[in-house]
Amino acid sequence: MGSQRSALRKALLLIYRRIDFLSDSRRTRFVHRLADAEIEDAIESFRHFPELVTELTHHLVLIESELVFAERILATLTATGPNQYWPAPDDTRPELDSLAPSYRYDSVFVLWPHNNLTSGRSISSPGWGLAIAAGPWSNWATYATVANAPSATWKVPHSGEVWLHEWLHGVCGFFADRGFLMPDGDADGGGRHGYQQSPVSGWIDYYRDLMTRNVPENGQRLGIPLEAWPIWGERKEEPGARI
Repeated sequence: MGSQRSALRKALLLIYRRIDFLSDSRRTRFVHRLADAEIEDAIESFRHFPELVTELTHHLVLIESELVFAERILATLTATGPNQYWPAPDDTRPELDSLAPSYRYDSVFVLWPHNNLTSGRSISSPGWGLAIAAGPWSNWATYATVANAPSATWKVPHSGEVWLHEWLHGVCGFFADRGFLMPDGDADGGGRHGYQQSPVSGWIDYYRDLMTRNVPENGQRLGIPLEAWPIWGERKEEPGARI
């Protein structure tokens, strides 16, 4: 492994400070503006994402990250089910096409106003985060959205873990498309493979094995081989969404 060079990959965090969304039924309107403290919590968590990738790939992948605030109000969301929504690439298209055209970034992350932490109102969504692999829909970048959350949530159990988790869904899709066998559930598979969530490090032990092809399943070791990491970032096909 010592002879392999580190691969530099670029990531963008796109932050929507404001949302004004009217649901499909037109019965519910959600208007909210993120407080500065909420944004700072998310950014602080995101700062830990590149170091996690570097550590867990044995320094084979280095992430260079940038962050940009969207000037536009997030005004549309895409339904994922009855009365459930997320900011899909079509909803962020103006920013995606202008700031992250095809192949400029390897990964795009979106922070969006999902919860009014004061009133308790929120938009129904499948989860804290949702991700897809890179493809034409996302301008050939892995695409992941993460909602705002209470301050303590970003830190427990491991700061930066939510960004890593969603990113891994997209990355696992890339490697699966190239014939590498992923464990059942890819980034969601820790519990079903006998791993325990640590109160200190969360699911990092599982992610480490996932990122070094060391997850035991049916007598095999599955995941992303260390020697394969340098190919991540090549042109990808687009599988379905993963939560």
